[in-house]
Amino acid sequence: MDTIPKVTGIGGIFFKSSSPNKTKEWYRDNLGFSVDDYGSPFEFRNANKPEEINYLNWDVFQDSTDYFNPSKKEFMINYRVQNIEGLLRKLKNNGVTIIDEIATYDYGKFVHILDSEGNKIELWEPVDSVLTKMGRQTTK
Repeated sequence: MDTIPKVTGIGGIFFKSSSPNKTKEWYRDNLGFSVDDYGSPFEFRNANKPEEINYLNWDVFQDSTDYFNPSKKEFMINYRVQNIEGLLRKLKNNGVTIIDEIATYDYGKFVHILDSEGNKIELWEPVDSVLTKMGRQTTK
């Protein structure tokens, strides 16, 4: 099993809106997104484990949110990673700004960093099986 600390894909795309619910409805009505309170999960298959369902989450945040802080950008990207602890050690050794500590949930581990342009990045080591069990309607 590959345990090299690295990004393995996109885990989420998040942006701000003055009217998140209306924006979600627009994407639902015009582009066919399945939306709920947490945005829209996109379902896909893992190329290395085709039997495994993986997810990318798209969501819209209120434009006044501080969740993207300290970045001043209107968006945030979440990257799927493996070996988040090892990756965090590598990033610290490379002088990358680490915003917080690893937070652990049933559906994975998260930590936030800043890239060289000050964009906040969310790193996620997912537990996709938990998301599958949640049974959310997915966009596919």
